[in-house]
Amino acid sequence: MLTYDVVDVFAERPFAGNQLAVVHGSEGLTDEQLRLVAAEFNFSETAFPTAVSATSYDVRIFTPRGELPFAGHPTLGTAWALRAAGLLEGSSAVQRCGAGDIELAFEGDLVRLAAAPVSVGEFDRAVALRLVAGLGLAADDLLGTGHVASAGLPFSFLRVSDDAVGRASIFSGPKPTDGFDGTVVYALADGPHGTVTSHARVFIPGEAVPEDPATGSAAAAFGLVLADSGVLPEGGDYVIRQGAEMGRPSVLHGRVAATDGVASRVEVAGGVHRIGSGTMVVPGA
Repeated sequence: MLTYDVVDVFAERPFAGNQLAVVHGSEGLTDEQLRLVAAEFNFSETAFPTAVSATSYDVRIFTPRGELPFAGHPTLGTAWALRAAGLLEGSSAVQRCGAGDIELAFEGDLVRLAAAPVSVGEFDRAVALRLVAGLGLAADDLLGTGHVASAGLPFSFLRVSDDAVGRASIFSGPKPTDGFDGTVVYALADGPHGTVTSHARVFIPGEAVPEDPATGSAAAAFGLVLADSGVLPEGGDYVIRQGAEMGRPSVLHGRVAATDGVASRVEVAGGVHRIGSGTMVVPGA
């Protein structure tokens, strides 16, 4: 018998943000059993923590179709659930996952992760226009050339007007093969106290959940884009609002450290709310 918690991550209230199942007691399960559990919940991701100590834990993260080396909202949600159960102590912890060690901090109502830049750069406008067309948008909706960036998982980024973010549709073309797994469409605005704010949507073609209501790994990579594109060349704070079009409003708080447009560290934080808990049978048992 497995126990689990269901939490909403990057949420300012329950029944918002991105849903996550944190499944306990999964030691010894096969990869296929883990995938079947994730498919049963059918959330964008399900987390399976093991080897939990007072300051660290291992985790495997599965979509309904397979495993990911890293994802943002499972990282924050798993850490929150383990700390709420009294299994993690103190104000910080380390998550060990397929992408390596992830630093975590608990700050009031927020959980914060730190990620190292992997890669960032512009890509050809022709590629950007193909992606824009696949999202049902027009060429003049695109502002600039587009970026691809990774702080653990690679995403393409397309800056568009704010109304174009709302008009974008589920990716109708073939899954991209240009070195990224998901496409972020976003618009920028100035927030209070100089904070950059963004209205964003994240599309992941080919997955069981093709649009994500809150995407921490994309939010981390977005910090690299903001530094590289000159929006935050010397670093700073940013806020992403995502998921409203899905009825799952989400708020992701980002912070990037950068010098002359080159990012050296990025952090992403969000709120977590417990929704429920329960037990389930082991697949095939």
